[in-house]
Amino acid sequence: MSKIHHTVTAADRRKKRVRAKLHGTKDRPRASVQRSSKHVYIQAIDDDACVTLVAASEHDVEEKGTKIERATMVAKAFAEKLKKAKITTVVFDRGSYRYFGRVKAVADALREAGIKV
Repeated sequence: MSKIHHTVTAADRRKKRVRAKLHGTKDRPRASVQRSSKHVYIQAIDDDACVTLVAASEHDVEEKGTKIERATMVAKAFAEKLKKAKITTVVFDRGSYRYFGRVKAVADALREAGIKV
């Protein structure tokens, strides 16, 4: 018998529940948001081909500001990359994060930039 107990955290359950309802294609990729304690990363993922089409992070943005301001700048840079790739709509994947703070700022900035979320 194994003495190691595998526990599923609440975050894992939320991520699984959210992902079960989302699927990205080449024309309408899944915009996956990953946040750490300091940074925000966004990817446009084609789930059919299992490829990342476009990605952006705070390394693409030189300006400083609060975490929410930097998340907004990253989302604007991401939107510009999406437009260059001729992608106008995305499926927003918040992952295991609540739709609050930096995650909400990313979604709002994408909408303001003309990307249909």
